Parts: sequence; structure tokens; C-alpha cells
Amino acid sequence: MATNAKGSGDSLAASVSATPSGFWPQGWWKLMEFRIGIVPLPVFLILLGLMAEFVLREKVPGEISMVLAIMTVGGFACAEVGKRIPVLRNIGGGAIFATFVPSCLTFYHLLPASLLQPVTDFFKSTNFLYLFITAIIVGSILGMDRQVLIKGFLKIFVPLFGGSIVAAIVGTLVGTALGMGARHTFFFTVVPIMAGGVGEGAIPLSTGYAQILHQNQGDMFAQVLPPVMLGSFIAILLSGFLNYIGKKFPHLTGEGRLQPGEQDEMDPRQEEITEHMDVSHIAAAGVMAITIYLLGLLCFNLLGLPAPVAMLFIAVVVKLVHGASPKLQQGAFVVYKFFRVAVVYPLLFAVGVAITPWDKLMQAFHPANVITIFVTVATLMSTGFLLGRWLKMYPIETAIINLTHSGQGGTGDVAILTAANRMVLMPFAQVATRIGGAITVTLVLIALSRVK
Repeated sequence: MATNAKGSGDSLAASVSATPSGFWPQGWWKLMEFRIGIVPLPVFLILLGLMAEFVLREKVPGEISMVLAIMTVGGFACAEVGKRIPVLRNIGGGAIFATFVPSCLTFYHLLPASLLQPVTDFFKSTNFLYLFITAIIVGSILGMDRQVLIKGFLKIFVPLFGGSIVAAIVGTLVGTALGMGARHTFFFTVVPIMAGGVGEGAIPLSTGYAQILHQNQGDMFAQVLPPVMLGSFIAILLSGFLNYIGKKFPHLTGEGRLQPGEQDEMDPRQEEITEHMDVSHIAAAGVMAITIYLLGLLCFNLLGLPAPVAMLFIAVVVKLVHGASPKLQQGAFVVYKFFRVAVVYPLLFAVGVAITPWDKLMQAFHPANVITIFVTVATLMSTGFLLGRWLKMYPIETAIINLTHSGQGGTGDVAILTAANRMVLMPFAQVATRIGGAITVTLVLIALSRVK
């Protein structure tokens, strides 16, 4: 067997060495290695030509292959531009452009509607975002050191709650000083920022406001949505800035690890899996991740616990009780790496097209509102930084997790962690977004019902 393998390898090497030089195929191969994101340039250009032809024929197919091609071309093209703009490239320009440029182009009808509609339909009908979050959470949790897993989850609540309280106080004081009024600032600017996004935050919050204040729910939603959008945008900028600070001052960051001395069983910065990994283990890990999510969905139906949070707890239990073999854990890590490298920017493009209203974001851009939202998000980040350092955790990591509390739900988590290059923090980000947001909405609605 060994002799045959060696002979086959020698034959392949001889074949490659005998390949004629010049443009074909050597020059062509070099061209294929020049990429837009992960897409080889010739393939990228072919996809552009195909999409243009389908648009001109007015026969854009709605099948998944076409949708993925549109998301891939759009997402990586926007990200590549964002990564090359001075200053912005250092603070998450790729994630910012991949999310907000498609939103702007969609609003002003600068992209063909026949291309965008299949993306919107696909994103809203398939819940593709939750598939991404499932792969990221299960892969990152199974890659953690189990000895520090629980400690990390328990300790992260201190900077999270401390940051929420301080940010609420400071943000309300600033808005009041700028003439917005304490009541309006707190309930309609500060609280929506930390409510957990749109689906889990702005919608239940506006519904509760409408019932308590006897107002129209649509009017309430129109008021709370802009701070959610702008707060998430500012959080993306600040998370990119924290990543830049981490490169300048490495002692402040664990590059995705929460505490000094913590060692992941599978290094999230590792780009290649050197050990042989059978494809069946990767496929099995993917099926296991989907199974864990469906268990989480069942918990939501039975207990009302958000599916991503329930899935997170189930994955933690699987890790702690050795429920997955080492091979399956490595397979889950490969799935995590694939989604982190190949899916983030196409997903953000779909988010921008399907659920990021450019007009609502622009509504928030009046000076008093912008200053109040910025101060609120910055205070949330700074308090997390200081409390993280006091708890002997990496302050940049705790500050980034606090920023996800001001993000646009799961989509905000993806964009914020992408800008920070800390996707491995997704489990903690989900705690900040889902649990932190649910607690915020519940306590605020109780308070409003008593002071209305």
C-alpha cells in the first residue's frame, strides 16, 4: 500500500513538472488564485456576466444556486471595497460595507429588483441566519476548554449587567441635557439599543409600549427602530476599533479567549486542520449541530426559551458530559471554520438587502439622537472593558461582548464579531443579546406600567 501511494505521488509530481509553462496553464492558475474574498477572479467575472444575462432576459431563477451566487458576489464585493478604504478598513470596514451598502442600494433602487427579490424571499423563508448561528455556536463551544467554559459564562454577566446599568444612566443624562427629555430618552432611545435587536427586542418592546400607553403599535415601532439600527451600526464601528487597539496593545486581548491561561482545545486562529479529517466526521458534526438547534426549537415551543439560547445551553451540556467524540468535536470545528470564512459576508449582504431599512437608519441621524446613542453604546463598551479588567479577564473581549448587547439581534452579533474578528465569541454574544435583551425588555415594561 505504501509503495503504491509513493509511486502514485511520484507520478503526480512528474506530471505537474511536465506541465508546460507560460500563460496556459501556469498563468491561468495564478489568475485563479487571485480572489475577490474567496471567489477566484475568473469565476467572479463569469458569475457577474451570468447574472447580467439573466436580468436582461428577465428570467432570474429563484432557485437556491442563483440566490447563493448573488449573495456571494454581492457580499464579497462589498467587503473587499470596505477592507481597502483607509481608516475604515481598521475598524471593520468589510462588515460595515457588506451590511449597509446593500441596504442603501436596495432603498434607492440601484440594484435590479429581480436579483434582490430571490435573496429576500430566501432569507426570510429559510431562517438561514439561524443555521449560521448554529454552526458558529456549536463549533465554538465544542472547541472550548471545558474547565473554563462555565467560569466564562458566569463571569461575563458581571460586565454585562454593570455595563447595562451604567449605560442606561449615562445615556439618559446625556439625552436629557440635549433637550430630549428624560422619559423619552430612556424609553425610546436608550432602552431600544439594549433590547436585543428587532425581532426579539423592538417588536415586543413596541407592542408592550402600545398596550401600556394605549398607542398605535406601528407608531411605537417606528420610534424604537431607528435607535436599534444606529446603535448596532455604532457597535460595529467600535468593535472594529477594539480589534485595532488589540493589535496595538496585545496584552489587552486574548484574541477570542476570555481569560489569561485559557486554552482552546482547537485554536480558533488555526487556519488549517493538519490532522486527517474524514469527510464523514464533518458531515456528522453538521447533522449534530442541526439536531441541537432543533432541540432548542422544541424548548422554545414548550418553554418559551429562545431557540438559540436553548441550543447554546444544550451544546454546553454536550461539551461538559463528553457527549461528542473528539472526532466529532474536530468536525464541528471544521464546520465552524467553513461558515466563518465562506458564509459571513454573503449572509451580511442578505441582511442588508432583506431586513436593514436604510430609511429607518437615516431617521436616527439628528445630532441629539446620534450623540445620545453613541454615548450609550460607548459607555456600555467602556464599562465592560473596565469591569473585565477588574475581573482579570481580557478587557477587549468583555468590551466586545458588551457591544453585542447593543447590536441588531443575531444579525448584529454576526456583524459586530466579524468587524472585531472574534467570531469565536458568538456563544457569549448570544447570552448578551438574547438573555440580556429579554431581561431589559421585561424590566422596562414592568417599570413603565407602574410609572405611566
